[in-house]
Amino acid sequence: MSSELTEEEMRRALFGTSQPEEQISAPPVNERVEEVLLAKPVVAPTAKKKVAKAFTPRLRVTLRVGNDFEGKMIELIHEADTLSSLLAEQEAVKAARKKYKYVDVVSVKSM
Repeated sequence: MSSELTEEEMRRALFGTSQPEEQISAPPVNERVEEVLLAKPVVAPTAKKKVAKAFTPRLRVTLRVGNDFEGKMIELIHEADTLSSLLAEQEAVKAARKKYKYVDVVSVKSM
C-alpha cells in the first residue's frame, strides 16, 4: 500500500480545505433593550436558632504565685480549654509569668 500524498493533500489533511468556505452573516438586528433594575429581595427576619454547645474539655490549674522569693504567695486559678494537662499547665504558667516572677504549680484537675 503506497502512502505517497501530494503536498496539497497533506495540507488539506492537516489544515482542512485550502479555500475558505462562504460565511453567511446575519444582518444586524437592532433590538430595543429595556433597562432592567435589580431589586434586593425582601427577607423576613428569622429567629436565630440556638446551637447546643458542644462539650469543651476544661482543666483547672491551681498556681501559687508571688513576686518575692520565699515571700507572700497568692493562689491563682487558671482554666484551660484542653484535655492535655501539660498544655494546660504551660498555658497557665505563661499567663502567670506576665504579672508574677515566681510561679509554682499546685494542681491540675478536670472540671
